[in-house]
Amino acid sequence: MNDESTQTIHLAVYDGLADWEIGHAVSTIRSGEWQRSPGRYEVLAVGPTGSPVTTMGGLTVLPDLALHQLKPSTSAMLILPGASDWDMDPESMTPFASAAGIFLDAGVPVAAICGATAGLAREGLLDYRDHTSAAPEYLLATGYAGTDRYRNSLAVTDDGLITAGPTAPIEFAREIFAALDLFTPRTLDAWYRLHAQHDAGAYFSLMEGA
Repeated sequence: MNDESTQTIHLAVYDGLADWEIGHAVSTIRSGEWQRSPGRYEVLAVGPTGSPVTTMGGLTVLPDLALHQLKPSTSAMLILPGASDWDMDPESMTPFASAAGIFLDAGVPVAAICGATAGLAREGLLDYRDHTSAAPEYLLATGYAGTDRYRNSLAVTDDGLITAGPTAPIEFAREIFAALDLFTPRTLDAWYRLHAQHDAGAYFSLMEGA
C-alpha cells in the first residue's frame, strides 16, 4: 500500500483473461479522476502463482502477488474477470472461486463478470444471491441451484457480490464504483452517461463536479 489511508483492490489475473471486461473499472480506479478521494485505492494483480500470465489480448501481466498470499483482511474488493478456462478448464479456476467465497464470508465485496460468474455458480455462491450472467442457460449448465435468483439485467449487486454479463463492462464498472463509493451519485451518473450513452454533455457535468 502507498500509505495508511490507501486501500487495496485485488484484480485476479490468469491466462486468457478478457482484457476488455475490466478495462473501464481498473483504469478509472487507478487514474483518480473525478473521484471523491483520489488515491484512496490502489489495484494489485493476483495470479495463480507469481509467474507472468498472458491475457486474451496477448498482453503479459506480472502478478503483484500469488493467490495463496491473498487475505480478505488486506483487501477492499476482489475482481474476477472472464477467461476461457472458467468454461474449458473449470477445475483450474476453482482456487479463485473458493477465494471469492472466503471474501464474501469475510464481508469483503467480490465482482465477477462473464465466465467468472459460472465459476461462482459452481461454488454455490449464486444460489442465494440475486445475480446475472451471459444468459440463464449458461449458468444452468453448471448445475447450480440459483435459477430463481437470476435477473435479466446487465449488472446486479446483491449481498456483497457484483455480477455482470460479458457485454456489460461499463455497467460492471458502474456497480464497482458504487460499491467502493468512488464517486458522488451525480458524478457516477455523469460518468455512466458519458461512457455508456455517449452523452457529450455529461463531460461538462464531470468538469463541474471536479
